[in-house]
Amino acid sequence: MKCTNNIQKTIALLLITVFLLTTLTGCGSKEYTFAYDRSRNNSSFSVASHLVENTEDAFASELCVTAKDVTAGTDVDMSEATAAGLFNISQKKVIYAKNPHEKLNPASLTKILTALCALEYGNLDDVLTASENVYITESGAVKLGLEAGDSMTMEQALHALLLKSANDVAVLVAEHIGGSVEGFAEMMNEMANSLGATNSHFVNPHGLTDPNHYTTAYDLYLICNAAVKYDKFVEIIHTATYNSVYLGKNGNQKTMDIANSNAYIKGEAFAPDSVTVIGGKTGTTSAAGSCLIIYARDNAGNPYISVVLQASDRTAMYTQMTDLLGEI
Repeated sequence: MKCTNNIQKTIALLLITVFLLTTLTGCGSKEYTFAYDRSRNNSSFSVASHLVENTEDAFASELCVTAKDVTAGTDVDMSEATAAGLFNISQKKVIYAKNPHEKLNPASLTKILTALCALEYGNLDDVLTASENVYITESGAVKLGLEAGDSMTMEQALHALLLKSANDVAVLVAEHIGGSVEGFAEMMNEMANSLGATNSHFVNPHGLTDPNHYTTAYDLYLICNAAVKYDKFVEIIHTATYNSVYLGKNGNQKTMDIANSNAYIKGEAFAPDSVTVIGGKTGTTSAAGSCLIIYARDNAGNPYISVVLQASDRTAMYTQMTDLLGEI
């Protein structure tokens, strides 16, 4: 599959007014795993304007493209995962791919697209207020514990979304940006299609199981590749811990004290010596298995995106991701 499919059809949908990101200060304290380069402008990239200003050929030339498995010259054991991929962003090269276009449930890797839409169409200092729909009842679903009437900024919400993987916060973000979960899902699908992720379909902002909610390892690369253009996204995914205070429905202060769920950032998993893991996103449901996407750099600073989908368990997920990163 070429990632340029349907670009022309979706360019028209992208000719809408998008808000520029603004940097919010004073929202909370955070701990980073290494020094972060803040020299770039957080609002320097717009997915919509990027697509409008470039032709299909130019768009394709900036991406890794593969229609099939890629294993030649690698020594990767991916026997305990259904799909995987390793993409060299600088060289636009697919280093490894297993079932890159197989449609699978992505679990909370969905939240990368949720964050991308929030950064594209919202502002970091927007104030989001929770509705009754933030009460998530699915057993085992990760939640921040929002109540209807609670409020926080978009920047706080993005930290809870990407670090804690809070499903109730995903609904909070979706309703603020899209007016409803259904409206936001339409925006997610438009965004995915605009990026060439045409083998995907999203029905919610969190990734809780639905038969009509699916994506592929390759489409997740495309989505993550767009997300890492935003400095705020990269800053958040490599934040180790985040502490902040938001407002309860009665105006009382509520504490947000969260840690990154990524074992590489927590120091519980270790990449090869030649690789620095900047961050990523975890996701686990019974339907999706254990899923992980990683944004990393080699010793020369070149960026890579790697994906493991439907691993048999958490241990296998990190073992096979580390094996994949060994190809860098």
